[in-house]
Amino acid sequence: MDDKSNKLILVPILAVLFVMIGYQYICPAGSNSCHFKTGENLRGVSILSTQYRTNEDFYTELEDDSPPKLPSKFNFTERDLQRHVDFNIKGYDVIVFLHIQKTGGTTFGRHLVRNIRLEQPCDCKPGQKKCTCHRPGKEESWLFSRFSTGWSCGLHADWTELTNCVPVIMDKKEAQKNKRDFYYITMLRDPVSRYLSEWKHVQRGATWKTSLHMCDGRSPTQDELPTCYSGDDWSGVTLTEFMDCPSNLANNRQVRMLADLSLVGCYNLSSMNESDRNHILLGSAMNNLKNMAFYGLTEFQRKTQYLFERTFSLRFIAAFTQINSTRAANVDLSEAVRRRIEELNYLDVQLYEYAKDLFLQRFQYTRQREHQAERLKRREERRWLREQREQSRASLPRRRGYGGGGDLATTTEDYTSQVARW
Repeated sequence: MDDKSNKLILVPILAVLFVMIGYQYICPAGSNSCHFKTGENLRGVSILSTQYRTNEDFYTELEDDSPPKLPSKFNFTERDLQRHVDFNIKGYDVIVFLHIQKTGGTTFGRHLVRNIRLEQPCDCKPGQKKCTCHRPGKEESWLFSRFSTGWSCGLHADWTELTNCVPVIMDKKEAQKNKRDFYYITMLRDPVSRYLSEWKHVQRGATWKTSLHMCDGRSPTQDELPTCYSGDDWSGVTLTEFMDCPSNLANNRQVRMLADLSLVGCYNLSSMNESDRNHILLGSAMNNLKNMAFYGLTEFQRKTQYLFERTFSLRFIAAFTQINSTRAANVDLSEAVRRRIEELNYLDVQLYEYAKDLFLQRFQYTRQREHQAERLKRREERRWLREQREQSRASLPRRRGYGGGGDLATTTEDYTSQVARW
């Protein structure tokens, strides 16, 4: 075979190698400079970076803040651990954020409207609390939250209120009524830290007295939900006074806001005995939390980011920050006071134990699945490269001898190895 034929064989080999070398310079590992649309492939070439590719520092931090592995008290199924929804932002799907007080919900809510990489980002104008979060090419909202739709179902609406109110509100806001899938999400926090944070907030003048607490079509009466203070607010309240009010909604707030209150007669405490009521509330809160599309924990910001991104196939622009220096963390508690707070919030303590166990198991499950997928992908890439090398060798010409009629060993050079040395 003449030199011209050899050159024709060499050209495609060189082309593949130069593309691969060039890609490494343009899109180095861990770089965010190259983004491919979901499902976008190059024929015959496997792209090493994926839409979930993140730098090694991020993964190291994910592992570093993990508590020691302990046997689980709960028998979660694979279905409980596997969390991924086919969220269609261009269709009619809606993310609904249930914002529980003092769980880091304000920070997370801002992430939702300002920090997600979207084809059509939320429009957040300076000086305005709410952002416009429309679907691409439509004047319809894909997010129901404080910073997008406002408190449309009432201030800090709970699970009972949102599940009854959101579909109605969305139909009113949008002229065309479509069948929507609602994906509920929330944030939880260590009960003692959350309780102390709420006390400090109330001490500074917060009341949330405009909350509706709607249940079975009505708000609670004054007898069903008496206020803990006289006057406009509870400014300056001491921790002892805060703990001594039996109708304080800070007590077991996370369970109450995640449970279906209609199961226990709403705020009518005389509808059943306290033991049965608490058992039903805790079971309902656990079940609703488990079946939500996603929930995060204030104490695990990076893991919260990681699981949200994997659940919804959305990416945040900037990494979440773990802030441990809070007002609650700076409160000097005696052991007796801590025990009293835990007793007042014993339902929340059980819920948080359950939530933390499930959250960390979901993280481990998702990471293991991702590691397995990465190993399989590398194995397939190596197999593909081997096949390409074998095909290249097979395509090299063999020169037939003219004198003896036998085949002579080819003298054609292995251009692949030459290019590799270059």
